[in-house]
Parts: sequence; structure tokens; C-alpha cells
Amino acid sequence: MHTIVTLTMNPALDVSTSIHSVAPEIKLRCASPGFHPGGGGINVARAVHFLGGTACAVYASGGHTGEKLQQLLTDEGINQLALPIAGTTRENFICYEDSSGLQYRFTLPGPALSQLEWRACLDASLDLQPDYLVVSGSLPEGAPRDFYAQLANRAHGQHSRVIIDSGGDALAAAGEAGLFLLKPNLRELERLAGESLADEAQIRHAAQRLIASGLTEAVIVSMGAAGAALATCAEYVPLRAPIVPIRSKVGAGDSMVGGLVLALAQGRSLQDAARFAVAAGSAAVMTPGTQLCRKDDVERLYAQVASP
Repeated sequence: MHTIVTLTMNPALDVSTSIHSVAPEIKLRCASPGFHPGGGGINVARAVHFLGGTACAVYASGGHTGEKLQQLLTDEGINQLALPIAGTTRENFICYEDSSGLQYRFTLPGPALSQLEWRACLDASLDLQPDYLVVSGSLPEGAPRDFYAQLANRAHGQHSRVIIDSGGDALAAAGEAGLFLLKPNLRELERLAGESLADEAQIRHAAQRLIASGLTEAVIVSMGAAGAALATCAEYVPLRAPIVPIRSKVGAGDSMVGGLVLALAQGRSLQDAARFAVAAGSAAVMTPGTQLCRKDDVERLYAQVASP
């Protein structure tokens, strides 16, 4: 089994609750809250753990919310490396409206990191000598625009394969980073491509253009209920998601990346790992609140993921 490390530069403590209905300018009395670890890379490591694998979650942590986050991960048995920062780890708030079945998600900004702090995160993740390094989630204020490029350049020197599930200016500035794999959703791919993508031919062209630019060796585009598509320089494989009951979409993308990297670490082919990833993402939407995928669901759904 190859080693997996995840890096979360802007983690969160997720607070989830429910209420009968949301209305303005009155006190809204919610149900008792649940507290869960949050942040892309942390959830990827959790998904790997729930699927029977092992990953080390490296992340920046500060203040009382950072301490709560560490304890929650300890309680789940997640291998972790929390790096102290001066700021306080952010909170996210998720509220489910019983009357409508709608979910409201409030994402707060995280603390700014100093140069010493963001460098410590980068150094620590690479010092673990991972075979696969997953960087997922937003970058905090203070991290440089070339953060991904710096990370990729150093990873190449030790033969670590970098998978990024993120977007924004920092990814656009990565240039010819030579990432192993990029996992944008359709909206993020449109932003990288600089145009609207209306059909499969345009999606394929945009993904393979990123590969030709030297940014990444492969792209998996997540498309919600429609599934995903795997693109390399030589092929484009649409993967249709099975139809499942939807309880919450929180964590579906992170579960997808967790399934992907675990399958790769087990030695599966990229196309097979992409199928397993779609199954993991589909399984995640079947769980309530901020829960991630369940192993039994993923294994059952895997057989139903098909290419047209």
C-alpha cells in the first residue's frame, strides 16, 4: 500500500443543526448541534479511513476551535499532524430546514497565516515522504499565489504524486506545475478554461487543454448527479453516477477524492480508481448532515458506475 498524506491549509469546525423553517429577523431556535471535522484535506483523510485505508491529515490549527477539531479527529482514530498557528481555526455552519428539505451552508473565512506558518505546513506534508499528497480546500489569506507551484516543484524531487482539489487564482498561477491529477467541478473547470462549457465535447477539450499546458497529467471533472469524467492526454471517459436518494451533498467531493486516492494507493488503474471515486461521491450524498461515505455503500455502488 502506498502512503497517503492530505494537506488542509484552511480547515474548519463544522457545526450542523436543523430547524423547522428559516425566516428573517426573528430568533430561530435550532435543534441540538453536531460538531464534525471540516476542510477538504481533512475530510479526504476521513473518507480514506472510513473506507478501510490510512492517511495522515496535516493541517493548520489554532485557538479553541482548533483544539476541538483535533479532539474530534482523535476520537475518530484519524492519523493527524496539527501545526499550530496564531489565528483561530474557522467555523462553518450548516442548517437543514425540515419544512422544505433545503440545506443552508454558511462558510466563514479562515485566519491569515504568516510566512513561517504556511511554510511549516508545506514542509511538514512533504517531510512525511508521501506517495500521494492530496491538497484540498481553499488557501488561507497569507499563502502566496504560487503556493501550488512551490509544492509541486518540491514534490517532484521526492517522487510524490500531487492531487489537488481546489480552485481560485493560486491554481491558475500554478503554470506548468506537473501535478499528477486535478479534480475540479464543472464550475471550477469553466473558470480555469475562461469560458462556459455547454456540452461533453467542450468539457473534454477544456480538460485536455489543461493537460497539454503542463499543469497536470490527468483531470477528473465532477458533475454532481451526472457523475464525472476522467481525461488524460490520450482518452476521455465519462462515468455515470448511480441513482441514489439524496440526504446531503456536503462532503461528496471530499469522499470522491478519498475514494480515488485510496484506490490509487492500492495499485488500481486510474480509470478503475475514477469509478471507485464516483461510487464514493454517490455514497456520501446518501448520508445526513456532514457525514461522509460509508464503506458498504461504496462497494455496492461501485458495480453500478458505468461508462456509456
